[in-house]
Amino acid sequence: PPVLAVTFPAAVFGTNCYVLAPADGEECVIVDPGIGIEDTLREVLREHRLRPAAVLLTHGHIDHVYSVTPVCGGDTAAYIHSEDRYRLDDPLGTIDRGLLTMLEQQFGTQAHWREPDHIIEIADRQTLNLAGLGIEVRHAPGHTEGSVVFGLQELPDGIPAAEELTGTLVSGDVLFAGSIGRTDLPGGDGAAMTRSLREVILPLPDSTLILTGHGPATTMGRERATNPYLQGL
Repeated sequence: PPVLAVTFPAAVFGTNCYVLAPADGEECVIVDPGIGIEDTLREVLREHRLRPAAVLLTHGHIDHVYSVTPVCGGDTAAYIHSEDRYRLDDPLGTIDRGLLTMLEQQFGTQAHWREPDHIIEIADRQTLNLAGLGIEVRHAPGHTEGSVVFGLQELPDGIPAAEELTGTLVSGDVLFAGSIGRTDLPGGDGAAMTRSLREVILPLPDSTLILTGHGPATTMGRERATNPYLQGL
């Protein structure tokens, strides 16, 4: 059966935040709560009567984790791969001072960071049973050491039957429509990215829907045929 899936971009860097749930009125998982998403997320949760069960992080860059602590309240845990766990210590300390100043000017408040109270480290091929969903973790380093993608057998509601899709991958910054995540930032590794693309991404069926960390959704078939970074692998 289809799952309820709501997608909206963060206020900075256009990071896609995903809210996934079996249906209205149920628990949900939130993937990659980026910068300035709190008001929109609050409205989505109210409109669909959803209760956050967990926050999943595809990796530890600030544009994907900035709002994780406000979202994680009570028993709601943040899930991140063990090799990116250290990035939650102080992600603000890793960004350029000029960028930090820009963020503070845009939002009219001093940027600050506090770790979530409850952090769970995840590993390759682990299955997370959260909010009534079975979510497979695949470690796909290259963009960062602990980058992961999340696989679901279900498809978002509203996908036309003519698309003939059979599953969903939330790809973070590993794979985009027509591109891949950059590897020149601290913790990036071009050789590791190539292995991740070859061993994790390319074996996916063409009928897999790809929900990317930035930009539009795509399909594995489309990327296999047109993405220049997958050619020759």
